[in-house]
Amino acid sequence: MAYWLMKSEPDAYSWDDLVQEGEGTWDGVRNHAAAIHLKTMQVGDQAFFYHSNIGKEIVGIVTISAPAHPDPTEPEGTRWVAVKVKPLRRVERPVSLAQIKGDDRLVEMAMRRQSRLSVSPVTAGEWAIIMEMAQTTP
Repeated sequence: MAYWLMKSEPDAYSWDDLVQEGEGTWDGVRNHAAAIHLKTMQVGDQAFFYHSNIGKEIVGIVTISAPAHPDPTEPEGTRWVAVKVKPLRRVERPVSLAQIKGDDRLVEMAMRRQSRLSVSPVTAGEWAIIMEMAQTTP
């Protein structure tokens, strides 16, 4: 299983929106590096759900429920991809961007090196650290 971090602006699509839907389509990604990450995802992988711009914090954990497929929001439907995600659980304690940046153990985390990337990988070690910070058991 691989781990990821997926960013969404909560005023456009929030954790609560996903929970209400039960399964959502992670679409609208228009960055080549992020699209490569979406194409790499496998069913069963897990990702942190991160509220960007407003809140700037990890609020939940999702599982990838369907692999990459043509993004339904793209008119041609061939260049960009989307994946399906299902909410697993809300984290016990949200983990802010300031906390992530302030923890030297996370200095190599992809989201710190490429802060504008909407989908980024998370190592198993980083996952464990953030789970600890979130006071959430695996």
